[in-house]
Amino acid sequence: MGFIKEFKDFAIKGNMIDMAVGIIIGTAFNNVVNTLVKKVVMPPLSLMTDGVNMADKKYILREAAGDLSEVAIGYGELLEVLIDFLIIALTIFVVIKFINRFKTKAEDPKNKEVATPKNIELLSNIEKLMEEQNTLLKAKKG
Repeated sequence: MGFIKEFKDFAIKGNMIDMAVGIIIGTAFNNVVNTLVKKVVMPPLSLMTDGVNMADKKYILREAAGDLSEVAIGYGELLEVLIDFLIIALTIFVVIKFINRFKTKAEDPKNKEVATPKNIELLSNIEKLMEEQNTLLKAKKG
């Protein structure tokens, strides 16, 4: 039962939901980047290489002959995937930099006070109440 309880706590605390949202957004973002690379970035690159589609670029090791199929290294597709990766990495970097800028503005750098954990705060309140109770009891006796 411990494993099921731990999994339930994990899912309820939002980690699982955050992860699912991240995966869905990541999938949608992947489609945007693929379209950006294939429809915006690659056409000018193809134009610079005499109108050849970059995805079709390959180094042929063996020509197709008779029953033998062509053997080639497709470096054009690798180039597209690397451009995809660079765009994704740059975008994530910019987004995280943007988030961190707002995070540092939200935090007051002059405030050096550390937040007290909830359980210590509760114990402190109980101690104060006990001191007040003891003071009242002493006042009643005297």
